Amino acid sequence: MPRRSPLSLNAQKASIVSMSFALCRVVILSLLLQAAASAEEPRRGPSGLPLPRFASLAASEVNMRKGPGFEYPVRWVYRRKGLPMLILDEADVWRKVEDPDGEVGWIHGSRLSSRRTVMVRGKIAELRRTPSRAARVLLRAEPGVIGELARCQPEWCLVQFDGVRGWVERDRLWGVLPLTAQPPDAG
Repeated sequence: MPRRSPLSLNAQKASIVSMSFALCRVVILSLLLQAAASAEEPRRGPSGLPLPRFASLAASEVNMRKGPGFEYPVRWVYRRKGLPMLILDEADVWRKVEDPDGEVGWIHGSRLSSRRTVMVRGKIAELRRTPSRAARVLLRAEPGVIGELARCQPEWCLVQFDGVRGWVERDRLWGVLPLTAQPPDAG
């Protein structure tokens, strides 16, 4: 049996400790890269579309149910085509949604449209000619008014109310995600 000197044994221990630290650094870096990659990619439902996202009611009468199926009782009946709904989750052809008042339930996917609409919330919103508080006011829309969404910038959204197109401050609208929760092309 070969004899080892204390120096070679200490060198081996130091080498093992050094390799352990290197392996830990690689594992930590790998975990950080995975976390960064998952933060960039939105969560996707079975449809392949990002969650959360907005849609609008496709019909003038739509049932919201307690669960994802016709066997579940109806919680609410909506009678407002175009009302924006936040899709939170998916189960087969059913979409778990939240309405502008915070009510959550399930709506059949065929009763939702990808047409993007927004609803004025809070107080009267001013539709402006350009995305600036100094811009000329084109009209004033009361809370509950629904319009069509064209696109958004960080603080403003281009919308159309009753044939008039202009800019409204983003935080005055239900139907657009806050910037921190924004999946690609979600407006």
